[in-house]
Formats: sequence, C-alpha cells, structure tokens
Amino acid sequence: MYNIRIRKGKSLIEDLDNYTVIDIETTGLNWKFNKILEISALKVRNKKIVEEFSELINPHETIPSFISNLTGITDDMAKDAEELEEVLKKFKEFLKDDIIVGHNVNFDINFLYDNFDLVLGENLSNDFIDTLRISRKLLPELDNHKLDNLIKYYKIIERDKHRALNDCILTNEVYIKMCNMVYDKYGNWNNFKKKFTLK
Repeated sequence: MYNIRIRKGKSLIEDLDNYTVIDIETTGLNWKFNKILEISALKVRNKKIVEEFSELINPHETIPSFISNLTGITDDMAKDAEELEEVLKKFKEFLKDDIIVGHNVNFDINFLYDNFDLVLGENLSNDFIDTLRISRKLLPELDNHKLDNLIKYYKIIERDKHRALNDCILTNEVYIKMCNMVYDKYGNWNNFKKKFTLK
C-alpha cells in the first residue's frame, strides 16, 4: 500500500546551508486520482541558489479549470510536456541525497513518494524540513501559516500564480528569514527545538 510510506525520510528542525527546495503542482489533492503537473527544485549551497530544475508533465487528461486558474498551467502548455517517468528520473538525479526544504512539504513529498514507488519502483527517502512546521512554532501570532501569509509577513514580493519554481524561490527566502529569526528570538536552534518537544 502506497500510503504507508515506510521508507519516507525524517522531518527535521535545522538551520542548513546546503539543501534542495522543492515544490510541485498537481491536478488535485489525492495521489490516487490526481496527477503531477509540474516539479520544480532549487539546489542551494551556502544559502545561495546554484542550480534550478523545473519541468512540466503531460497528465494525459484535461486540467481542471480551477487548477489552471490557480497555477496558470493550461492544457495547451501540458500537452507537449514530458512524460512523468522521465521527469521523475531527472528530478531524482537533481535531488540526489540532499535534505529537502519546502512549505507544507509533506504534501509534495507524499505525492512524489507514491509516484516514485508506482512509476519508478524506487523510494524517496530524503529527510526534509517543513517551513510550515517551523512557522507554527516561530510565529504563533499569525492567524494561519500559508506561504502567502509568510510572504506578506516578511515583506517578500507577492506571487501572481502558484507556479512551482516561483514557490521554491519564495519558500527559500522565507526559510532563510526564519533561520535568522530563530537566532534573534531564541539565541540558538537547540533552544528553539525545545518548543517541539513541549506538551
């Protein structure tokens, strides 16, 4: 069963210099019924973006209108895109063993994990950092912790469309600002991590 994900990586709370930011766009929220439309990633070294990955995927089905309105990805854009298997192979090679950073990244990782398993017969076992999880402890005063709210809080330029590569760029900026804020508010990450073990 693909929803058990026994080889999924661990969720970490860390300030990293080297990592890969990921984001995907899909035709819906359920991997069993919906397809991956786009996979994007940023390779970060010493907190600087050094390489980008971004590929559209042909879903071989009509993209729901609300998804097109949200992402800007249309049927015409996707019909000549690459097949899922090829994009997953290229993404796996780009990612290698990096720790993943993403916002609400469990969604992305679970979708990718199940497709890695089903399409490639392989595991996606990279550990990961979820900026959503960090935000809930670091900024409890916020009404909600969506990426758009964090972009507004940190006065980062707002996004027009929910495209994967742009979301990677914005998530990376949010993560770096959060890392700095942890030192300002808690002195070090060990003090901050205690918030995740308190009842």
